[in-house]
Amino acid sequence: MTIIDAPSVTAPLLVALHAGRPQLMLGIRSSRTTEIVRIAKSTGHDCIMIDLEHSAMSIDIAAQMCGSASDLGLTALVRVPEKEYGVIGRLLDGGAHGIIAPRVETVEDARLIAQACRFPPSGHRSALAMVPHFGMTPTPASTMIPELNGRTVVKILIESPLGIANAPEIAAVEGVDILAFGANDFTAELGIPGRYDDPRVTDAIARLANAANDAGKLAMVGGISNLDLFAELFPLGLCPLLLTGMDTELLFEAGRTRAERFRAWQAQLPQKES
Repeated sequence: MTIIDAPSVTAPLLVALHAGRPQLMLGIRSSRTTEIVRIAKSTGHDCIMIDLEHSAMSIDIAAQMCGSASDLGLTALVRVPEKEYGVIGRLLDGGAHGIIAPRVETVEDARLIAQACRFPPSGHRSALAMVPHFGMTPTPASTMIPELNGRTVVKILIESPLGIANAPEIAAVEGVDILAFGANDFTAELGIPGRYDDPRVTDAIARLANAANDAGKLAMVGGISNLDLFAELFPLGLCPLLLTGMDTELLFEAGRTRAERFRAWQAQLPQKES
């Protein structure tokens, strides 16, 4: 009988973060072709986050983007819709390097997610012989299972006071790698949407970071683009995984900047006399 060892962490993203090396992540929501992945690479990003929670993107398109990320040396994480854990195995089979699960509030939810992301004996992911991570080469289970179990990233998104209260227990779940604080939904839960400087937000982030660090896990914050505020939060124990923005947001900013430049250029031209 073949004995399969317990996984060791070999995911390049996790290795870099534990070593304190900043990793830039581009969010993908509206794009539907692999060109956005190549743009992420050429603009200096280290990983992508494909958002299936807030988009109508198909699993097929997400998998194609994940495959392109692998070819380019980027890490591809996919945020799945809330509580739709059945898609996890299909995304990982399609080439995703990790899963982001939103609005996790209990140990039971965290354990279910972690186990869906890994093969037995560490979880319940269904085994197969060919995956993009190995170039679609048929690979023995004794090689593939421990390798993919060690490479897969599980990021738990905590977005509510209940999740913060359970953060120490969630962080202790085997197979959970990163605890992330969802600032947008958390402030909405408190009735103060967008008030990221509220002391209750700072306290929640500190509690989440302490829980993660005590368990030997990583902590990060998402949804805060104010770098001055982020600089104040970073010393609380956050890892340097930095979401630079979503493709929709970046396209809007670039479009507005380009339009303003052309308007200014046009305004300087000699005006025709009427």
